Amino acid sequence: MKNVFIEGIQGMGKSTLLNAVFDAASEFHVCREGDYSPVDLAWCAWMSKEEYEEVLKRYNPIRDEIIKNTFREQQNFIVTYTKIITDIPNFHKDLERYEVYNKRKTLQDLKELIFSRYRNFSESGYLFECAFFQNIIEDLILFHLLKDCEIIEFYRELYGNVNKEQFLLLYLYNDRLEESIKIIRKERCDDSGNELWYQMMLEYLIRSPYGMEHECGAFEDLIAHFKHRQQLEMRIIKEVINDRALVLSAKNWKINEVMQFIL
Repeated sequence: MKNVFIEGIQGMGKSTLLNAVFDAASEFHVCREGDYSPVDLAWCAWMSKEEYEEVLKRYNPIRDEIIKNTFREQQNFIVTYTKIITDIPNFHKDLERYEVYNKRKTLQDLKELIFSRYRNFSESGYLFECAFFQNIIEDLILFHLLKDCEIIEFYRELYGNVNKEQFLLLYLYNDRLEESIKIIRKERCDDSGNELWYQMMLEYLIRSPYGMEHECGAFEDLIAHFKHRQQLEMRIIKEVINDRALVLSAKNWKINEVMQFIL
């Protein structure tokens, strides 16, 4: 079986597509955002032995839960901390600082970490969510402030570490991005009508080095960023990945047609 990577701008239905593929082929090993993944580290804490032991001491009341959500890779410890439910104040905020994205690593260290994980990954039959584009590209654009040409070169190198025979990228494309995001910001509200998803997306952009440099602060800025990212990802598909990618119309695909490319 292939390793299938599902990508697209936030809100385009990646989780829905992932669930549909898994329903059609339950033999896949699924890696959603926040799960332990052999290639991606989004929403996970990446710690040395010393840092890990200190965390266990600091949060001794949930020590067993932390251990249950820990995966060891050589001298490093990966904790899927967002999976841990606790009422301990600031636990998630504290472990967030051990993540690798949002410029918590130098560009060179981040590059080596990502490349080595893809280089060492030799299995098949995995179904990944946001592991190839979203978390990496957001970091490169918003926090490391790379130019498009630099990001494309980054992906040329990264793709050189990929087993292409087992690789398939499913990309959800939307030519009416602004219209769709307006709908999504209304759909993803709490019971009081607060636009929690939209405010989180906007705040993430505003507080990033890119957002501060470009004085972002409005809906139009978020849309401009999403449009730029979608254009850039489509360029990478065309210039780097080519026929190992399948571009789908967001929320307008048929699972039986998609599965023909997977199985």
